Amino acid sequence: MSTGRALLLPDTAATEALGRALAAARPARGRLLLEGELGAGKSTLARALLRALGVRGSIRSPTYTLIERYPLADGGEAAHLDLYRLGDAAELDFLGLDELEQAATLWLVEWPCRGGGRLPAADLRLQLAVLPEGREARLEALSPAGAGWIAGLQRPG
Repeated sequence: MSTGRALLLPDTAATEALGRALAAARPARGRLLLEGELGAGKSTLARALLRALGVRGSIRSPTYTLIERYPLADGGEAAHLDLYRLGDAAELDFLGLDELEQAATLWLVEWPCRGGGRLPAADLRLQLAVLPEGREARLEALSPAGAGWIAGLQRPG
């Protein structure tokens, strides 16, 4: 899909605001790939998105656990995956992704490139890059749901 959008995020507050906007515009079921180097803001954005969807309590980075699951205020469930420490994509076979695919209405996947094609198809790719003036976020729709997600960000309010 060619639908895309680039945004300048001058500070952490802007990154968090994008996370809240993504939460407000998300489809009923959505899969978001979060890409970027270490320290680019992937976890910050994911935390803000989850908070905006009603997650209470501690939001842990799944850096060591690989997957953290959270109940959402709307009755759905979010799965936050961080594949950075994955040694081999075959390790995903032991994480229960089949069950997760049925249960989770929202997937947030950091370091999806380490999944080696074993992840379900995504709706939206968000690439974060560190710039001298902050961060740049590039959004790319990967499905019709992803295009709708981006369009929802462009609506006023």
